[in-house]
Amino acid sequence: MAKMNMLQAINDALDLAMAANDKVLCFGEDVGVFGGVFRATSNLQQKYGKDRCFNTPLVEQGIIGFANGLAAQGSFPVAEIQFADYIFPAFDQIVNESAKFRYRSGNLFNVGNLTIRTPYGGGIAGGLYHSQSPEAYFAHTPGLKIVVPRNPHQAKGLLLASINDPNPTLFFEPKRLYRASVGEVPEGEYQLPLGEAEVLKEGTDVTVLGWGAQMEVIDKAVEMAEKEGFSCEVIDLRTILPWDVETVAESVLKTGRLVITHEAPLTGGFAGEIAATIQERCFLYLESPIARVTGMDTPFPLVLEKEHFPNHLKVYEAIRESVEF
Repeated sequence: MAKMNMLQAINDALDLAMAANDKVLCFGEDVGVFGGVFRATSNLQQKYGKDRCFNTPLVEQGIIGFANGLAAQGSFPVAEIQFADYIFPAFDQIVNESAKFRYRSGNLFNVGNLTIRTPYGGGIAGGLYHSQSPEAYFAHTPGLKIVVPRNPHQAKGLLLASINDPNPTLFFEPKRLYRASVGEVPEGEYQLPLGEAEVLKEGTDVTVLGWGAQMEVIDKAVEMAEKEGFSCEVIDLRTILPWDVETVAESVLKTGRLVITHEAPLTGGFAGEIAATIQERCFLYLESPIARVTGMDTPFPLVLEKEHFPNHLKVYEAIRESVEF
């Protein structure tokens, strides 16, 4: 085991993937000698050369179009979009090309080796253009996988699994945890399963569900709630698409209550999909309405960032109201 922050774990995963398979390529804006704006790809160009780790023009649609072409001919491209906020120029390439390539060709061709890395979320005073959480836009697209790690151990294992998964995968990295989240990470290669949620804590009164950076928020809220005598079951979804319906439903059948939290705005957020599915599965067992604790339906603010955030106090209040309903 080695102590790493999330950036180091991601860099280690990329290093291992490139060492194991010479068809793994890393590219994006400033990822070469500079190592990317967050330094996630530091030293990879020096180690593997400019043919396998290189800068691209500042054209997100071009980055993903190029990645689709590489993946279609057998390479394992790991394309970086510098901020998730700037993935939208590449939206057409991702949802109309990456996601549909295998389907439209009757499996004659595919771009399943494609992985798209991008940092998402607030907490770094980045304002409205560097703080968004766009995972729900892509969750509406069959043919993609969407993965969000919560800590260094998860980041390394889930990224290696994403690179090796035979489907195009979007890997959203919580940037406010890049250096803030530090933990023990196994040395060498390991993979964590995609499409499987993880039950982090068992409880009997309420299920609390989130992903990515919100898991740290949930931990603080649950600590407060348990001092009040509430027994919370905590689940990290980890994979947004496909999401683990069975694990969440099994938990809610036991607790009778569900609180979901994410940074993205309320309307159209992925919590709505989870809530609809769970009420279909667990309606007769629910003891209170399913609660959503999310960002506000406004552009992400700069000065009022803390007010916008679904923080631990808001999650705690949702837990309390759910149990006392």
